[in-house]
Amino acid sequence: MTADLGTFTIRPLDALADAELVHGWVTHPKAAFWLMGDARLQDVEREYLAIAAHPHHDAFIGLHDGEPAFLMERYDPAEAELKGLYEAEPGDLGMHFLVAPAGTPLHGFTLAVITTVLEALFADPSVRRVVVEPDVRNSAVHALNKAVGFEVLGEIAKPEKNALLSACTREQFAAATGGSA
Repeated sequence: MTADLGTFTIRPLDALADAELVHGWVTHPKAAFWLMGDARLQDVEREYLAIAAHPHHDAFIGLHDGEPAFLMERYDPAEAELKGLYEAEPGDLGMHFLVAPAGTPLHGFTLAVITTVLEALFADPSVRRVVVEPDVRNSAVHALNKAVGFEVLGEIAKPEKNALLSACTREQFAAATGGSA
């Protein structure tokens, strides 16, 4: 995605090479809802090696003008994260994203990131709906989700949190962002 804020791209995360970078992001106080605040570097390596080995879960580094700026995960909600917690529909794809802490925040940056993430996910024609499960207390992410077309499906209890299950179809995304998905 290219916007007034620059160019956004996504590349696969390398669990070992990117571990130190990602460790700094997931342990930052602004990443409290990522639930890794006390993680050691080895914990981050282990987590992302497990994701890399999982047949239904992938992780990516998002770049802003070529520099690492956000983390993105995609997963099959019928096989990981939400398995057994909701009735998955054909074409559902789960997603997590985390914007790296910035010294000087750019207005609209996080909205550009989530838009980039959804564009990347909907680039796969088999994806009909993106599903997310942020913590019910994460009001900032709920507002972002709504801005790009997510609709709240309901609250669910996950082992680590109470989550607000939400979904966004390609049509809802296109209508919310004025684009096409």
